[in-house]
Formats: sequence, structure tokens, C-alpha cells
Amino acid sequence: MVVLLIAFIIIQFIRPVRNKSEQVLPTDITKTFNVPDSVLNLLKISCYDCHSNNTNYPWYSNIQPVAWLLDSDVKNGKDKLNFSDFGSYTKRRQQSKLRSIASQIQDNKMPISNYTMIHSDAILTADKKALIIDWSNKTKDSLSSLN
Repeated sequence: MVVLLIAFIIIQFIRPVRNKSEQVLPTDITKTFNVPDSVLNLLKISCYDCHSNNTNYPWYSNIQPVAWLLDSDVKNGKDKLNFSDFGSYTKRRQQSKLRSIASQIQDNKMPISNYTMIHSDAILTADKKALIIDWSNKTKDSLSSLN
């Protein structure tokens, strides 16, 4: 039991680098596309913690091994979609990501349930889903008309 306690204390000093940036990059989706405030607020509340370069960390993220699990989730989320880097994607990839945003939300795959279980404000009502899906589809369609 003492060995476990010592190991638990030692791992508290092994911390992942935080995904925290206060600046909005020129490649941010808001610099690339018109994102209405209503949609942006929903994205920030329900998506940005895992899909941007700026995660808002809860108090429990200071406890290991929780921080490692959160770090893994954020890295995985950013690998799939990063709103902070959206402008650096090719037009084709942007279209694909916008289509995916709409379908993931429509199919209740995003935001993931283990996130909304803790962050109840991230739960998307039918109206909120419709707002994001409509914006995503219109933005995707505007890219199609540019080709």
C-alpha cells in the first residue's frame, strides 16, 4: 500500500504539456470563414476543448493519471479536426471536415458522451444541433461553388 502511495505521489510530477494558447492564429476557422457568434459560442462550449489549440482545463486535470487521459483525448481530437488550423487545410479537406462536423453532430457522435457527462453545458439540444449543422452545410456548399 505504501508503494502505491509513493508511486501516486511521484506521478503527480510527470505532467503533459498543456494545450493552451491565448492567441487566435491566422489559420483559425474564424479567420477563414464567417462563423456567426451563435455558432462560434456553441463550438467553443462543445468542441474547442478537444478540437482547438486552447483547452479549458478543469480542476481534476491537475491529478495524474487523469491529465494523461485528457492529454490523449485532446491529441486524438486535434488529429481529427483542429479549428485553430482549419485555414491551413486544403479546400477539399475543409469540405470533408465540414461534412463530417454535420454528420457527427446529426448522428449524436459529437460531442462525445464522456465529455458531456462532465460538461453538461456542452450538450447540444436539437435547436443547437440544427444551428451548427446548417452553418456547416452552408459553409461546405460555399466552398463547392468556388471550385
